Amino acid sequence: RTLDGSRHLALSEADVTSNPALVASATVELDDVSKWFGQKVAVSNLTCSFGPGVTGLLGPNGAGKTTLLRMLTGLIRPSQGSVRVLGVWPRTTPSVYADVGLVPEEAAVYPGLTAREYVRYAATLSGVPDVDAATTRAIEAVDLGSPADRKLAGFSKGMRQRAKVAAALVSDPQILLLDEPLNGTDPVQRLHLINLFQRLGGEGRTVIVSSHILDEVDRMSDRVLAIVDGRLAAAGDVVAIRRAMSDIPYRVRIEADANRVLAARLLEEALVHGVSVDGSALIVETSDLSALGQRVPAVAREVNARITTFQPEDASLESVFRYLVRR
Repeated sequence: RTLDGSRHLALSEADVTSNPALVASATVELDDVSKWFGQKVAVSNLTCSFGPGVTGLLGPNGAGKTTLLRMLTGLIRPSQGSVRVLGVWPRTTPSVYADVGLVPEEAAVYPGLTAREYVRYAATLSGVPDVDAATTRAIEAVDLGSPADRKLAGFSKGMRQRAKVAAALVSDPQILLLDEPLNGTDPVQRLHLINLFQRLGGEGRTVIVSSHILDEVDRMSDRVLAIVDGRLAAAGDVVAIRRAMSDIPYRVRIEADANRVLAARLLEEALVHGVSVDGSALIVETSDLSALGQRVPAVAREVNARITTFQPEDASLESVFRYLVRR
């Protein structure tokens, strides 16, 4: 293993097909990457890749997400393994930075500048041909037009976040790395940015969004990589990850007008592992969600119960993440 990213990933079609952490047409690749700071291991033996679309990088605070993004940008070197962005290691091929935009978690703004001056400065540093046009487009993309000529010192945290996103977009990058980009934003700002990231991913850009807010990742990502204690804990879409967790049962919330009679009858079904009463609802555990969904209507008819709710409680990213962290 080299430490400067000089070894290119040689992945067969079978590798990509069989490993949900890998994608075809990858634009960002990590091969057995680790990073340690003294005795602290921040990232451990991480092999994964990213391609066009929005990928959520999910993990609790301290999981290694920021360290991973810093390695992707070349800000820090991996202690072990190989990192490639658009086929090269950024630190040895600086020209790749023209195609990479970064929104760091830190404040990273100049409070004495206006938002327009800040974005224009980023455009100048990136060597954008038409600085003024690029600045205007980036500011409009994040819906920051009205306050763009106010100084960043007077901005709320959510407004500063939008200014940082505009600065990252001003060079029209192919790859966008976002570290907790929705921190401090209000619901309207958050929705606008989520829609923006989804649109960028839909245009074929590689958008990597780091977050510990489960609902954000669930709403904006086509794919999720979950990192716990610096290691890759799961990869794929939420449904696929949950389906792969075959060692724990699904929990389904069922509401009916004769729930205790229905509960007793459901316990007779082989696919039902357990039933508990939660107020006016039943919490049913099963290893086969689809089969339960097909069986419950017939059972309800047998006991003359009317089903008003059938809702899987743990097919969400929150339940998946809770399980991964606990494990």
